[in-house]
Amino acid sequence: MTTEPKTAGPPPVAAAAPTAAPDLDVTFLDHLRPRATAGPYRVTVEQVLKGSDGQTLNPGDPLTAEHSFEIRAPQFVLDAASVHAFYPAPGAAGDFTRTLPHVTLTRAPLPWERDQRWSRADRRAPWMALLLFRAGELPDDPEGLAHTTKRTVAKLVTPDEPGVLGPALTGLPPETLSSDCHTIDVPAALFNALVPREEEMYYLAHVRDVRPAALRDDGETFTEGTFGVLTGNRFPVTTGDYAAHLVSFEGFDGRLEGELPPGTEFVRLASLWAWSFRCDTKAAFDAQGILQKLVAPGHDDPEDLALRLPPGTDPPSDPDDAQQLALERLRRGFVPVAHRVLSGERTYGWYRGPATPVTAPEVPPVVGERGTHTSADHALIYEAEHGLFDVSYAAAWTLGRAVGLADPQYAAETVRARRQLANAAAQLMARGGARGAGPSELATGRRSLRALHELARERGGRSLAEALAAPQIPSRPATDDDADVRERGPRVSRAEARAAAHALLADEDGQAVLRATAERTTGSLPQWLDQLTLLRGVPFPYLVPDARMLPPESLRLFRIDPAWLAALTAGAHDVGVHTSLDHRLAPALREAAAGRSAVAPPAAGLLIRSALVPAWPQIRVTAYRKGAALTELRRDHPDHDVLLCLFDGVPDELVLREPSQGIRFGIDSGDLINLRQLAAGGDPELGASLPGRRFPSGGSSTVFTAYLRDGGAGGPAGVLRLLDGDGREGLVTGLAREFGLDSLRPSQLAVELINSPIEQRLTVPPAAQ
Repeated sequence: MTTEPKTAGPPPVAAAAPTAAPDLDVTFLDHLRPRATAGPYRVTVEQVLKGSDGQTLNPGDPLTAEHSFEIRAPQFVLDAASVHAFYPAPGAAGDFTRTLPHVTLTRAPLPWERDQRWSRADRRAPWMALLLFRAGELPDDPEGLAHTTKRTVAKLVTPDEPGVLGPALTGLPPETLSSDCHTIDVPAALFNALVPREEEMYYLAHVRDVRPAALRDDGETFTEGTFGVLTGNRFPVTTGDYAAHLVSFEGFDGRLEGELPPGTEFVRLASLWAWSFRCDTKAAFDAQGILQKLVAPGHDDPEDLALRLPPGTDPPSDPDDAQQLALERLRRGFVPVAHRVLSGERTYGWYRGPATPVTAPEVPPVVGERGTHTSADHALIYEAEHGLFDVSYAAAWTLGRAVGLADPQYAAETVRARRQLANAAAQLMARGGARGAGPSELATGRRSLRALHELARERGGRSLAEALAAPQIPSRPATDDDADVRERGPRVSRAEARAAAHALLADEDGQAVLRATAERTTGSLPQWLDQLTLLRGVPFPYLVPDARMLPPESLRLFRIDPAWLAALTAGAHDVGVHTSLDHRLAPALREAAAGRSAVAPPAAGLLIRSALVPAWPQIRVTAYRKGAALTELRRDHPDHDVLLCLFDGVPDELVLREPSQGIRFGIDSGDLINLRQLAAGGDPELGASLPGRRFPSGGSSTVFTAYLRDGGAGGPAGVLRLLDGDGREGLVTGLAREFGLDSLRPSQLAVELINSPIEQRLTVPPAAQ
């Protein structure tokens, strides 16, 4: 069966999902019209023969053929594979008072695969709808847990109980009637007050076409493709448990207008899919208020968002030199820490981690560029004027070494790489020593041959083994052979031979061999070091050494000190350095690992400590530099309420957005609707928010006060009135009037009911970057 999009009327409405990154190309269609709906069909072919004069040659005896077939589609049971997503999530608890539940189907034409008599070609209505019931409204599900009753289809269409009305369906085959389905019995009064009217059904279903594939957050997964979407018509406006049921209205022609046959007490519906959630307004928190408070200090003074230790509640107004030094250190992000010098005295030193509130000053190459080390003393910085140490880089080197040694795979691979590199160097040195020895090599060879000759000559009939085991031949006076050796050149010392061998390691050929060996033996070391460069495995106290630097409900911005990162990775590089040869060959291994690095070192980052983090674990944080988005190198949760983000550049603007939970439908803060552009080619673009335009506009009216049905005493609350009725305007009519239109289409209504995300922007002035 093929489908085609609706072509009559205005073009489909397209909108980019507001919280996705990258943006999505999402198109909303009114419906998909199957070329043939579900049901039995018969094809008849008749062949009539005619002559050249047009006369029928076989009158009364045409050649005929018939073929019967049936197009089947889900009717009483929906397979789990047909459901792509639904919102709110099953078992979720939160403030959903402004949310309209919805379900997304993987088969886009499914809601229109069965005909409804009230449906027209240009206003095609679905045969299913999403109904929302509060706990206590359904007799068979008093707790609102989405319980259903399993019955046969025969018991659904022909209930045994008096006063129960089922769907008017005939012609069902015996195998269908005997099959099982899930049902709910809805009290007649509740049914009349809750179900959408026939004309309203058209607006509660639409098609979503997503290009390209997108990302997953806590809610629905945006997947490339075309999907059918059904939206409920009721808000869960009161605290309690709710059950959402996707039901079939096939066979209920004329029953959705608020009038049922006399004597009807219950209406039996087939529940195709059901789930439950809890609306709890007390458990909810003011996410928008929290987000505003996080960024508010930066609007007054960006320095208030710097990662530094505050000087205290009562800083000195006229600090002396020592106090001025301490205040300046605090301003630069340092904290005092306990320190014991080599002589044993206990004092304090200054420590600053990789996250700095200001650009870290350039320092001499205390690590990395000055060779390898086996202790952190080389990285200590001593302030002779004040007699204090800066232990930042020494702590970084020690940490890198400790992290490397704590990983047995990294430590073993590093030692193995060093040994293979040392073996290659030893072979080079052996050849270099042989070439550089010159005459001493010949002298040594002559002496060895003469000793063996004399030993063989003077063994006196003994075997060679016996002669070798006998005492050595006593020293004898020099001979002409010795003089011959001396004439060939002076003896080369061991130091000279070693220098010649080492020289070979430094020449171009030797370096090429060492580089090739190092690149071949690095294995997974570059990937491990890349992760260390992103501060993975670094304990959080090394990043934030004092909890007062990141108090509850705070946001902090920082730069990354490249020298601290260099000290950290140098400590890991120096694992397995034991001999002088290891020291000499360490640069080759370091350069080989750096050459295979796939990660740029981070330049800046963000820390958030807030109750917003566990509530929005996938909060969108986008950093910009001169209008271009920076790459997020790392996102992590060091603690349940802490978010860490690292970027490849220093941003001048940050945007924090509510995480995407698929497309959610409902109304916005203030019980109003933030209007979106419906005109193609307008400004802003189609589907974008219209700044400052909200509905209802003016006065004190809200969606809840102006566009809900009157449920009466004890009736269901929160049911939308989509079209005019009871002398009052419907939501569709009001929204259409706002845009100067006679009416809206389902795709347009869906765009207007998309919940706008919460967003906060923070501009960082150049002085604070």
